[in-house]
Amino acid sequence: MGELIRERLLDLLRPTPDDWADWKWHFRHRITSASALARIVPMEADVVRRLEAVTMKFPMSITPYYLGLVRDGDPDDPILLQSIPDVREAELADVGADDPLDEAADSPVPGLVHRYPDRALLVVTDICPLLCRHCTRKREWESGNWVRRPSEIAAAVAYIRATPAIRDVIISGGDPLTLDNGRLADILGHLRAIPHVEIIRFGTRFPVVLPQRIDAEFCRICDRYGPIWLNTHFNHPDEITPEAERAVRDLLRAGVPVNNQAVLLRGINDTVDVQKRLSHALLRIRVRPYYLYHADEVRGTEHLRTPVERGLEILAGLRGHTSGLGVPTFVIDVPGGGGKIPLQPNYVVSWNDDALLVRNYEGLTFTYRNPAGDAAREPAAPAIRPDASARLERRRQRSDAAPTPP
Repeated sequence: MGELIRERLLDLLRPTPDDWADWKWHFRHRITSASALARIVPMEADVVRRLEAVTMKFPMSITPYYLGLVRDGDPDDPILLQSIPDVREAELADVGADDPLDEAADSPVPGLVHRYPDRALLVVTDICPLLCRHCTRKREWESGNWVRRPSEIAAAVAYIRATPAIRDVIISGGDPLTLDNGRLADILGHLRAIPHVEIIRFGTRFPVVLPQRIDAEFCRICDRYGPIWLNTHFNHPDEITPEAERAVRDLLRAGVPVNNQAVLLRGINDTVDVQKRLSHALLRIRVRPYYLYHADEVRGTEHLRTPVERGLEILAGLRGHTSGLGVPTFVIDVPGGGGKIPLQPNYVVSWNDDALLVRNYEGLTFTYRNPAGDAAREPAAPAIRPDASARLERRRQRSDAAPTPP
């Protein structure tokens, strides 16, 4: 790995150690223009002009911490590709939709999406520390920065209180952790006062792009209003740093389980090797690889989307080759508000009432018998296909070659 550009960034911004540890300092010093970015990441003048044109429609925001993870001189760095504008965002802006998941149709009150029977999504702001180029709510970027008014939060809470089926509320945005701890505690207090709300979740990318935000006060608030869960968004193993590990550790100590929801992105994490390294790194810091999302059909993101079969190939390359804990669920979130649909490689070759013919991770096939329909019928002996016999023979050979224990 090459040198990081963090030193160049520190020379330019000159933060003190206390500044660098303060998430609000990073937030105030976000890089929000191509000309400012060019002072840190060398770019030709014509490239700067083209990127400035893109930011007129799709703005840019990158925290110093996250930009500091970029490898110097690598135009294909996975951190850089997720965070800086691309001219294809404007060129392909007519492909896809502003609201591909049709969230507006499932919003009974402003800021609340109620799609699934037992859970609801509470969108409290459109502000983010990093504007991810693949964002599913890119439509909000043009409306300026906003935070839900107390009256809007009260209307959403009233709807939840009047809907006993809702037992799980996800607080999202934007990024909800851009709100200060006092405002978050106020929202959590209102939700926790509703008897049928059992679980509250945060959807946030702060542990990845600005882990300094996970401070002692936030952890105390989560402990007070638990059970709180947190879903975050590591897309590449380069994002898993000592700072991110510290943030996760503090959350876990406060009783907050952390799940990861990665997005499959072309040229960034669309290989078995990268996804395996990501899953292993997540497990090392005690984060569960939860979802691998196929990128949504959002305007200005077509160049980052992969074919669906790429995700299936990655799952097939993980299953059996690493711990089951490290294999996320691959999902597509279908347009029109249909919700998440999990996809799996097809391991069933054929199926009838008596048995299944299934294929394992090595490509070998096995017969798996169903229970006998007639209890008095003599059960058939389990069938082993020839290729399975060959596998058993390979096991025997490995066993014979193993040293005899003393």
